[in-house]
Amino acid sequence: MTYLFMAGSSVTNRLHRLDQLKARIQSGESATVRQVAEEFGVSMRTVCRDLEILRDQGLPVEADRGRGGGIRLHRQWGIGRVNFSYAEAVDLLVSLAIAEQMQSPLFMADMQNIRRKLIGSFSAEMKQKVNRLKSRIMVGPTVSSMVFASFSSPDPSVVKILHQTFLLQYRLKIRYRSEQQVVTERCIQPHYLLLCYPIWYVLAWDELRQDVRTFRCDRIMAAHADEEEFRLLPFNRFKGTLEGLETL
Repeated sequence: MTYLFMAGSSVTNRLHRLDQLKARIQSGESATVRQVAEEFGVSMRTVCRDLEILRDQGLPVEADRGRGGGIRLHRQWGIGRVNFSYAEAVDLLVSLAIAEQMQSPLFMADMQNIRRKLIGSFSAEMKQKVNRLKSRIMVGPTVSSMVFASFSSPDPSVVKILHQTFLLQYRLKIRYRSEQQVVTERCIQPHYLLLCYPIWYVLAWDELRQDVRTFRCDRIMAAHADEEEFRLLPFNRFKGTLEGLETL
């Protein structure tokens, strides 16, 4: 297939050429930079610039120089085609947010760009659902050494049930151990989540106390989903529960 373009720098021509170049690469047809330049009626330097633009847009293009070299997609290309479920998309975005909050100097330089590309791959419906849920998840500062000393890994079965009920906005029945080692049975509505690494907190409506309460996930001893939905309360109802969080 031959693509004819008038050499020039107009935005319209470039956008059209980029679309055609992207389609050609994705089709799997082999071609060198020289061949593409001749087909498009532009210089090899222009083709190289266009390839760089496509890379910046997230298309993993490889271009080998020399005899036998050519333009192709990266051999492991395919991640852009992965279909994430609602829960998987949220988990991945939250993980990226946590990584950014930790401010690690290694492997984190392009984190914002990665997040933008990930969100850009979602459907409009998925974006809307994910954005609604993202507004219910917060990442705060790392806990103090005193609080960290009392931390223990949460029960995986509890984490799984909490994850499900949070996503679906279902009531949750829990057995909870307080800081004073008092164990109580509660029925809560998990409205918001807060991570102060490494501890997750549930900001919830406590039906026993008929008030908002904060629960440490690692102190939830058992959990059972009650498949009854609740209506989300505005976040300002929970601001008071965040005061003195370091001492929880």
